[in-house]
Amino acid sequence: MSVRVLCLGNALLADDAFGMVVAERLRRMKPDFEVCDSSTSGFDLLDYALGARRLLVIDTVQSGAVEPGTVSVFHEGDVQAVPGGSPHYVGLFEALRLGRALKLAVPEKVTIIAVEPADCLTVGGEMHASVKTAVGEVIKMIEDLTAEPCSPAQGGL
Repeated sequence: MSVRVLCLGNALLADDAFGMVVAERLRRMKPDFEVCDSSTSGFDLLDYALGARRLLVIDTVQSGAVEPGTVSVFHEGDVQAVPGGSPHYVGLFEALRLGRALKLAVPEKVTIIAVEPADCLTVGGEMHASVKTAVGEVIKMIEDLTAEPCSPAQGGL
């Protein structure tokens, strides 16, 4: 079963570097994992999804509803579209919908592990301590989720 871990973010922007840090650590700890990282958005994200049966996405998502460092897990179907489209103009979900409409080999199962950031705007800024702490928690979640069989009844990826 092809499971791909796609870590999103920007290494130059404080907490937005979270995905890059997770990708780097996963590569060192789990060289057998298929790990991609990207700071791109839009239709470029489609390239990272092609050929994966299951996609696990790691990113920061600022809700303002929880404390920085809080980890949330949700599935593609759990996410409501942002009025007016993605804040990235074309985001991951739009790219996946296009891939499916074109009958491309995009994953059926998409799980997002999102971490609440404190600051995604400061260029060269330090990652908030609670966001840094979440790196280990997220890696453990990735290990657990990729070890489970993909079954809707079990809530797997």
